Amino acid sequence: MADPKGFLNHGREVAKSRPVDVRLKDWNEVYVPGSLLPIISKQASRCMDCGIPFCHNGCPLGNLIPEWNDYAYREDWAAASERLHATNNFPEFTGRLCPAPCESACVLGINQPPVTIKNVEVSIIDKAWDSGDVEPQAPERLSGKTVAVIGSGPAGLAAAQQLTRAGHTVAVYERADRVGGLLRYGIPEFKMEKRHINRRIEQMRAEGTRFRTGIEIGRDLKATDLKKRYDAVVIAAGATTARDLPVPGRELKGIHQAMEYLPLANKVQEGDYVTAPISAEGKHVVVIGGGDTGADCVGTAHRQGAASVTQLEIMPRPGEDRAPHQPWPTFPMLYKVTSAHEEGGDRVYSVSTTHFEGDEDGNVQWLHLSEVEFIDGKLTSKPGTERKIPAQLVTLAMGFTGTDRENGLVEQFGLELDERGNIARDADFQTNVPGVFVAGDAGRGQSLIVWAIAEGRSAARGCDRFLTGASELPAPIRPTDRSLMV
Repeated sequence: MADPKGFLNHGREVAKSRPVDVRLKDWNEVYVPGSLLPIISKQASRCMDCGIPFCHNGCPLGNLIPEWNDYAYREDWAAASERLHATNNFPEFTGRLCPAPCESACVLGINQPPVTIKNVEVSIIDKAWDSGDVEPQAPERLSGKTVAVIGSGPAGLAAAQQLTRAGHTVAVYERADRVGGLLRYGIPEFKMEKRHINRRIEQMRAEGTRFRTGIEIGRDLKATDLKKRYDAVVIAAGATTARDLPVPGRELKGIHQAMEYLPLANKVQEGDYVTAPISAEGKHVVVIGGGDTGADCVGTAHRQGAASVTQLEIMPRPGEDRAPHQPWPTFPMLYKVTSAHEEGGDRVYSVSTTHFEGDEDGNVQWLHLSEVEFIDGKLTSKPGTERKIPAQLVTLAMGFTGTDRENGLVEQFGLELDERGNIARDADFQTNVPGVFVAGDAGRGQSLIVWAIAEGRSAARGCDRFLTGASELPAPIRPTDRSLMV
């Protein structure tokens, strides 16, 4: 245990953010660099090393949280990093992007603010990179088996790294021009600077993983041909079919899916554009959707110089405390103020868009909405609440409905789908096609980054068992060996 009285002697402290007026002038991460290290030992000491650590259950990866909290408290950063990597390939990603369901399950959180697990995690991995403790782990011998991984998001990268370290020859196919999937083009720079992705890719290349960018399986290369080339395939193509809003005026110019808008802003940071082809500069912006993707659009619009930003959510505003039907240690739906919301704009709840209004040139100018309420379990418009708000740029951030069905990947492989439209798989993450596995949003549906990494690891384990003919689970050994297949 870190410190038996740590949770009594120290209150919860989190990372400090840079002032709003400063961070809106750049695209760097919002947090003050180095602000965590002076306080992280005390924060880690608040961990009670519970007899039943519910944080393990709250984390899809099963992170060994009390163990690396203890090492962080003692400032044994190398040991903390080793324990952290035992279950998580990319803690610098989850430490910045995960909503931390582990903290919702923290036992201390029953009657006190929970341990800052996410901040401890990111501090450990950042220190590990700075100290040179993160090194390539190339396999001692090759299996002679080959694997293609489709998609280079967190699920695909996790699967690829696990399989490479197990000795298989792995090639990752990415349809975009750079590796990273949604990490690269869906997450704004101010939430995670892309240097974190770049150095992981270099580590993976040094381990032997190969990357093929600009190739979309199904269009540029037929899935059947890919299957012939490799002994196994892992599909981690995501759930990229965005939910649309079929209301009058949807065809007007200036209405875009979030994933049409956000990648262009990231491409500016990559040096591909001087200014984004779709920009909020000087415009009244409306973001439809109250989730994390919507918040990303809000923060991006602020940095592009929007005249105003309004975020709409069809559901009622969540409460600030746990609802009775979401007791500890479940993950509650709470009112959340992200860094983007701190920077300004309006958030409007319990409203639904009725139609858009444009000018004579076909550009969107107004969004018409009405308030809604639940009647007999259904959302119903409230009469007399209709109004319009200025909208010269509208982004749709209403989630995703499943994997891409237009590129032919599903049909060419002959894959079965489940009742939700996701690619069906068994307990080993294998599809109905032998040797073809699926991980992440493509099989699970839209979900969290921590679930993507967990599923990538699980699919890699199933794929490894398929390739090696293993009938029993591998014995738990050092994480630098085959226990990586957990």
